[in-house]
Amino acid sequence: MKKIYVVGSLNMDLVVRAPFMPENGMTISGEGFMTNPGGKGANQAAAIGKLGGDVRMVGCVGEAFGEELKRTLEGYGADVRFVEKLSGISSGIAVIVVVDGDNRIILDAGANGKVSEGLVDRALEGAEEGDFLVCQLEIPQEIVRHALQRAKEKGMVALLNPAPAAKLLPGILENCDYFMPNQSEAEFYTGIFPKDEESAKKCAAALAGKGVKNVVITMGAEGSAYVGESGYCRAECRKAAAVDTTAAGDTYVGGFAVGLSEGMSVQEAMDFASCASAITVTRRGAQQSIPTRAEVAEKYGPTGRTK
Repeated sequence: MKKIYVVGSLNMDLVVRAPFMPENGMTISGEGFMTNPGGKGANQAAAIGKLGGDVRMVGCVGEAFGEELKRTLEGYGADVRFVEKLSGISSGIAVIVVVDGDNRIILDAGANGKVSEGLVDRALEGAEEGDFLVCQLEIPQEIVRHALQRAKEKGMVALLNPAPAAKLLPGILENCDYFMPNQSEAEFYTGIFPKDEESAKKCAAALAGKGVKNVVITMGAEGSAYVGESGYCRAECRKAAAVDTTAAGDTYVGGFAVGLSEGMSVQEAMDFASCASAITVTRRGAQQSIPTRAEVAEKYGPTGRTK
């Protein structure tokens, strides 16, 4: 099994359920308030750890919630020696409103904005050829670009989940081995909304023109699609009664990375990731909603393929 390095964000999620989204100037009553460790980077690291991967988290936390964020992630099997705690700043905060199982999120980057190139270099010093790097866009893009460039120099396999979607700096796409957007993110980068094989291939062709080798697009109820050097394949969406979709995409990315790190084919890794995500949406919260490898195996079989 290869090592997986996640360079990204750690947040504390402040979650409340609401009957609808309030309009400007409106106050409404919610329920079920909870705090839950989150952040796309930490969520993906938690997914990798809970699903059996060898994961190292690289990022920063602040004074508020910092120790809890590290302790929780470590409890899910992640190596947190490269998570720096900074003084005079808060950890990242995500305010999440859940309406009918879907979520709306407001972020305060906090310490996530202070991740440095030096920290990345120290973390990747022990990385070897064939190891994996996973990045998102909740830390400064300059750091994402630096991490991808270092990964390329070391012969690592780099996965980028471009969330939240933003105009990318030069040097990011061409150093990314797997570009993993959802539908809205894919449309942001290509102007094409992928919903089937034809539109997914058009998206991938547009991204290939920007230097991307392999594209994995998550398409909600339509499952996920891969277009790249190995051709085209698709994974079905496993049916589930959605309660909260907060960490579903992060579970998919983490599961896909675990699959590849264990030598699964792209198709097998996509199937495994889909099964893990289907369990995640049936539970509330972020990291705590992500299933373990044993839970995926119990429902879908040892490698996440449907029994």
